[in-house]
Amino acid sequence: MKKLINAVDDILNESLAGFCEAHADIVTIGEQGKFVRRAQLKAAKVALVSGGGSGHEPLHAGFVGHGMLDAACPGQVFTSPTPDQMLAASIGVDTGAGVLFIVKNYEGDVMNFDMAREMAEGKVQTVITNDDVAVASSTYSTGRRGVAGTLIVEKIVGAAAEQGRDLAALKALGDEVNGRTRSMGVALTSCTVPAAGKPTFEIGATEMEMGVGIHGEPGRRRVPLLAADAIAEEMLGAIVSDLGARARGEALLLVNGFGGTPLMELYLMYHAAHRIVTGQGLSVARSLVGNYVTSLEMAGCSITLCLLNDELKKLWDAPVHTAALRWGM
Repeated sequence: MKKLINAVDDILNESLAGFCEAHADIVTIGEQGKFVRRAQLKAAKVALVSGGGSGHEPLHAGFVGHGMLDAACPGQVFTSPTPDQMLAASIGVDTGAGVLFIVKNYEGDVMNFDMAREMAEGKVQTVITNDDVAVASSTYSTGRRGVAGTLIVEKIVGAAAEQGRDLAALKALGDEVNGRTRSMGVALTSCTVPAAGKPTFEIGATEMEMGVGIHGEPGRRRVPLLAADAIAEEMLGAIVSDLGARARGEALLLVNGFGGTPLMELYLMYHAAHRIVTGQGLSVARSLVGNYVTSLEMAGCSITLCLLNDELKKLWDAPVHTAALRWGM
């Protein structure tokens, strides 16, 4: 295992320290290092809190800031944060309008955020993201996994929160955006969790895992490596089929890298995906390409479609200023 580390047990704390030093104008470390929060909180605004295991950077800490999250709770690599982290984060950023948890559908995350919600004294609601169409359930989840579509929920709901919408309205909006969003991924290589010191799974030099999860969970099947066009065809075929008759009109197309794939290849995949989407009668109104919901150094990518309307487009376009997303400011 070759990684830029000092000691395995110190990776998370040292990485978070560097992150907050590099982006001190946007974020700061919360109480006892349990969470990352906005450097400047906005009074009387519903606070958005998310989190999950580390190793998926920039998700979630990279999306803390104006127009997105108010706090993010990082667990150890691929390990859910604890309820006390989530509770501390919700207390630390609640300015009186309540807190909305945005939670990826993994058993540990859901259970721990539920416990934090039960312990919280203020108003707390939860949106669960489950955009992955690859498998009905997996090693980590009961039901569909929450993957790259989570950042779309965080961005759109974050914009609405900045406008001053109340907790109930934001909860409804988050559920709506999640319902309009579908994703699927493919892995060309495995990744290595530092504490394990070896690849999460073995995959041949000429194989790929179709439908892989962001922790390296098995997908639909292991198959010989295909051309990019064929990979995009299969992933988007599953996504559009799952959306059904609603797959019309305008959409946001996200091609997300898993950490080990060059941008050159991600844009090539976007080109293939764009052609397929428009051929299905959809119009690509908004786009995003890059490494946003990663799996350490895994090579591969995911494709996400979110069906848009005029309101959602405006919320997507609204100003955002985080470490990983910045526009309109």
